Amino acid sequence: MGRLPCDQLESVSLYALEALPSGERLTVEAHLSECAECRGELDALRPVIDAFVSWPTDVLRPSASLWDRLEQLIAQNPRAPGSSTSSPATEPEWEDVAPGISCKLLATDAASGQVSMLVRLAPDTEYPPHRHAGTEELYLLDGELMIDDKTITAGDYNRREAGTSDRRVWSATGCTCLLMTSFRDVLG
Repeated sequence: MGRLPCDQLESVSLYALEALPSGERLTVEAHLSECAECRGELDALRPVIDAFVSWPTDVLRPSASLWDRLEQLIAQNPRAPGSSTSSPATEPEWEDVAPGISCKLLATDAASGQVSMLVRLAPDTEYPPHRHAGTEELYLLDGELMIDDKTITAGDYNRREAGTSDRRVWSATGCTCLLMTSFRDVLG
């Protein structure tokens, strides 16, 4: 019988992207010293992340609307990193939204209709066909994802403009991605 994957792989991916809160970094570093599977995952992710340096700057340059949203979030919570004025924010929970599909909501912007979330598809899961109401940006953290005739693997970035459609989105292997899209997308 095969061994289950380590339950810390998601944290290792976020650690590699330097996207973990500072308070969680030491915990992941301690885990890495004990878990060969997670060290292997980190070693596999490093070349992908290092490759970002060679990407064209227009691919990596955040959109003006992303900078605006970040400024708004910072303005709403001006507390300096590491200060202890209040209890830490609670970690968003994973929510099962459809069979084989779960999401962890990171941020929403009601004015623009944008949402940022982590999305996890179980193996052999299909996401419904949909039309994009706004720009969709997807960064695949792990697994493999098919969008129509295009295969996306861990470390790939995919951008779709408003008005475009995805007829078939599915994963044979299962996957996790960071998704920034419109909550006004039309399913069906």
